[in-house]
Amino acid sequence: MRDTPITALTALVVDDHPLFCDALALTLRSIAEFEDIQTVGTLDASLDKVQDAGAFDLILLDLNLPDVNGLDGLVRLRTAAPKSRILIVSSMADNRMIAHALKAGADGFVPKHSQRAVFRKAFDAMRDGQVFVPDGYIDPQGADSPREAPEDALSRLASLTNQQARILNLICEGKLNKQIAYDLSIAETTVKAHVTAIMRKLGVHSRTQAVLIAQEARFNRVLPTDM
Repeated sequence: MRDTPITALTALVVDDHPLFCDALALTLRSIAEFEDIQTVGTLDASLDKVQDAGAFDLILLDLNLPDVNGLDGLVRLRTAAPKSRILIVSSMADNRMIAHALKAGADGFVPKHSQRAVFRKAFDAMRDGQVFVPDGYIDPQGADSPREAPEDALSRLASLTNQQARILNLICEGKLNKQIAYDLSIAETTVKAHVTAIMRKLGVHSRTQAVLIAQEARFNRVLPTDM
């Protein structure tokens, strides 16, 4: 929770889909009187905006951008704009992702394509200095499958073969099985088999969960990328 409520109203929308950027800007204007709403399509552009314009009162951030995938963009933007409220607007909205985003510095999380009323609730909560989570959110730390500690994640990641480690790296970059197959010059069916093995070894049920475990353990720094 931030110490002070939102007063001056300037906003930055970070999403690589221009129409969705425009829709978010219109939504913001419909729920409050913003002095200035700017839109950008990449993380680098958002960092430039923050550097040039100073802190925005509110930043709406998509997690899947052309130059970053997952929570790395949030971490970098939070570091660059420590006083801004950051609202994640993403289609990756499972409980584990929401929990990780909040821990990484987000002030709220709204699933993409939510109704305008949900954005209004989020804005009202954040304006009052509260953290916003969508209806139905359950903290994974209170669920039956708590979040792994970094040491546990490292142990599981260490069980991956070099090829599996490479594939997980590419998954973390947001690549699909077909793209991974092309990059590694292997059959798509082989990629699918490796992905299944990766999820089994990591004890997860989705690619998103695998990416989150990899990010927790700073995967790109600790796993091999060559034979």
